[in-house]
Amino acid sequence: MAVWALLSVLVGLFPVGIALGVVALRRTRSRGTRGRGLAIAAVVIGGCEVVLAAVALVIGLSVARSLQALPADVDGPRQANARQLVVGNCLAELPTDGVVDVVQVVPCGQAHAAQVVGSTQLVGTWPGQAGVDADVADTCRLTPEQARAGDRLVAWAPTRTGWQQGDRTGLCLAVGS
Repeated sequence: MAVWALLSVLVGLFPVGIALGVVALRRTRSRGTRGRGLAIAAVVIGGCEVVLAAVALVIGLSVARSLQALPADVDGPRQANARQLVVGNCLAELPTDGVVDVVQVVPCGQAHAAQVVGSTQLVGTWPGQAGVDADVADTCRLTPEQARAGDRLVAWAPTRTGWQQGDRTGLCLAVGS
């Protein structure tokens, strides 16, 4: 029983291994048989695997939550990952550096520097940065009202690193004049 418990936790069946380890501990104590060390090892290793699985779950849920799409118009200012942006989101200011990661999203009724007005899903293999920039820019259009207001378009495309991490969304932003 202790051997099966240890083998179970070593192949990733830690709930089974822990249960078998506890049963093996009881049997070795009541019957005075060998295997107590293996049973203890199975319970300890299985317990460590439970802790690691819980930590991985918390981290995974946190990452998933941080990449969940925002509502089109948020109810208050908030920091957001650029991957969370959807058409309708307004940005307090337009980032000035080349790589956009975290932005300040504000309700569109408040003063803002830009608004997401288009989104496109890219497919295929990595076309190079110039190619992906051009693909996104080709999809961006201002409405006649935005053009009359003097807005200009800014296209945001995934970087090679973002592409490798699964980011295939290009965004079009209308920037007020």
